Amino acid sequence: MQKKTGITRLLYAAKHSSNGFISALNSEAAFRQEFIAVSVLAILSFWLPVTALEQVLLLSTLVMVLIVELINSAIECLADQISSEWHLLIKKAKDYGSLAVLLTLLISASIWLTILLPKFNF
Repeated sequence: MQKKTGITRLLYAAKHSSNGFISALNSEAAFRQEFIAVSVLAILSFWLPVTALEQVLLLSTLVMVLIVELINSAIECLADQISSEWHLLIKKAKDYGSLAVLLTLLISASIWLTILLPKFNF
């Protein structure tokens, strides 16, 4: 099979990305919840008294949460495909992915608070 190149490759990549997004929304409760929260915060961010750079930082941290959640979900899918039996290494892989999501949420929250608290005199 010949490799796709140029625009064709980009179209196929966009199709696969779209399939991944739809699959994540349909089958991953954590992604769905985070996507709703990210959507609300992203819209809200346009009414906040922040500079353009702060706006980019706020939105970037939200996207970062979704990216790490998708990577965590990918790890879980692969782990579940490899074995349905309990295994210490599979448990560790899933726990590490979960920790990565938590740390990303903490980073995002701390950046949002660092930017917003001074603006509202807290």
